[in-house]
Amino acid sequence: MELMAHSSAFLLPTISGDHRPSFTYVLVVLNQRLPRFIPLLWKHSQLRVCADGGANRVYDEMPFLFPHEEALDVRHRYKPDVIEGDMDSIRMEVRDFYTSLGTKVVDESHDQDTTDLHKCISYIRDFTPDLDRSNLCVLVAGALGGRFDHEAGNINVLYRFSTMRIILISDDCLIYLLPRTHYHEIYIQSSVEGPHCGLIPIGMPSGNTTTTGLQWDLNDMEMRFGGLVSTSNIVRGEKVTVQSSSDLLWTISIKKT
Repeated sequence: MELMAHSSAFLLPTISGDHRPSFTYVLVVLNQRLPRFIPLLWKHSQLRVCADGGANRVYDEMPFLFPHEEALDVRHRYKPDVIEGDMDSIRMEVRDFYTSLGTKVVDESHDQDTTDLHKCISYIRDFTPDLDRSNLCVLVAGALGGRFDHEAGNINVLYRFSTMRIILISDDCLIYLLPRTHYHEIYIQSSVEGPHCGLIPIGMPSGNTTTTGLQWDLNDMEMRFGGLVSTSNIVRGEKVTVQSSSDLLWTISIKKT
């Protein structure tokens, strides 16, 4: 079975050659409160995409993260490359401000069958030929919190684009998919994440899951809703391994300091 390696090095101030694996990052900002470390995600990303009202969040909230700077200077520095979505949430003055700075606007108002995150991921996959796709990783800020149906829709995007690396991020935790087609090694950045973690089978039961590196490891165990689900687990070291007969969601807490 092919190995798939994972790392949250994007939460570190600098990403050195020692951090494995190495990724090309793209940032997607949704219409939820920006996480406190959004400037780090912005710095590490080669492309920054706002999903509709996510542009309002960048415009309104970024200046509060730099209280000793002029708001206009901050807004010029943190200019999204693309605004994508059905355009039902972005304020006109925000749209006009960013378009005047050269931001590309992709109006998908004709499509009411997919979420704005789905539209953004499709755009990144299909219409960004300059990106190095060999190890592409999409960081989604504001994907968790707020309405539960929105959260469920964002998790569904992980399954609909299961061949892409997509990480849903909030101030408190991150979530990504572990496809059953691979054996997974998760390199823990203990200075910024953990120790609390979980493995969640959504969509179908996991007939057997085996892990190493957890306080309560699974040994060829079944997981399903209505039965065992590995929540409130704890990482023990710098690497966790997972092998499962079904797709699983991996989640780990993000430290406050």
